[in-house]
Amino acid sequence: MDIGVKKSGFNVLAEIEIDKHCCETLRSAVKRERTKTKVIETDIREVDFRSLSSTLNVGERELDLLFGGPPCQPFSLAGKQNGLDDARGHLLFEIIRFAEYFKPKAILLEQVKGLLSAKSPKGEKGGVFKQFISELERIGYMSKWQVCCAADFGVPQRRERLFVVATYGYNNFSFPDITHAPATDLFGSLPYVTVGEAIAGLGAPSEKIKGTAFQLREDSHVDVTPDRDRERISYVPEGSYLAAQTHVSQDIRCNLLPKDTTKYLRLSRQKPSNALRCGEIFYHPTENRYLTPREYMRLHGYDDDYLLYGPIRSRTGTVKNLDQHRQVANSVPPPLAQAMGNQIRRYLEEQNI
Repeated sequence: MDIGVKKSGFNVLAEIEIDKHCCETLRSAVKRERTKTKVIETDIREVDFRSLSSTLNVGERELDLLFGGPPCQPFSLAGKQNGLDDARGHLLFEIIRFAEYFKPKAILLEQVKGLLSAKSPKGEKGGVFKQFISELERIGYMSKWQVCCAADFGVPQRRERLFVVATYGYNNFSFPDITHAPATDLFGSLPYVTVGEAIAGLGAPSEKIKGTAFQLREDSHVDVTPDRDRERISYVPEGSYLAAQTHVSQDIRCNLLPKDTTKYLRLSRQKPSNALRCGEIFYHPTENRYLTPREYMRLHGYDDDYLLYGPIRSRTGTVKNLDQHRQVANSVPPPLAQAMGNQIRRYLEEQNI
């Protein structure tokens, strides 16, 4: 989110993140860009507001924008949907705690759309989101929200996420107009950016050396495909998925069920990608390998000069904290964050807030 918010004209004062490798990525960006953004590696629940306020030299009602994207796993429709029964679910409300202290002019929150239907501890459908909005109202903020698709804003990925924009005391905010659409439904918009367009020109990736966990080249264009997986990938046609290949043996299909239409997916060059996820890596459209972290970054809308740090996990290995593919999949596409930032900045200027 910070990339898009910066591009929309905001000066980002601080970034709070608990993951070691993500912090390394953030610090490297701050160093390259020569900004004064402070990267704070800590549990957000342990932040002392008085100390932070003093460090940043910002007081009550002096902050233009408070933005964040708390962990989505408790509310994701692809997960167990444990909501507030998952300890991570309560991190959603940390932005309320920050807002109550700093009283920013605007708040921007990103979450999976499953938050809209997440059940409260009492079983009320949509109860968690209702509680969240009520907490914002309690401290004086009025909210608007919308589910936005990243592909509609020029990102080569059909990724739907919920965005909440809250402003203090009054809210006449309008979400940004889409800029892209399917070729059959343009009406003045640009056509969706496709996977083929996004990953073109990268050239051949480096192959990962067996037994290594960390990046081998700065641009993260590294192939992590184990040899035995290349055969499995070879059976999947472009735009299809492994479970549909019923003509191959069960051991190749990994006991997948017919409903597993997004697992072990080979992307199509002619369409935007499915939403990138942490649990797996999609197959390259034409080569028998997984996509590289750099290709993931292209599909997420990152500029090529943005670099990731931390391990590039082999598909058969494990690493502590987030590997590079998951850093990308966990993040907000920068162009979508920029569209939101642009709209919020214009709103604040028009309202003279």
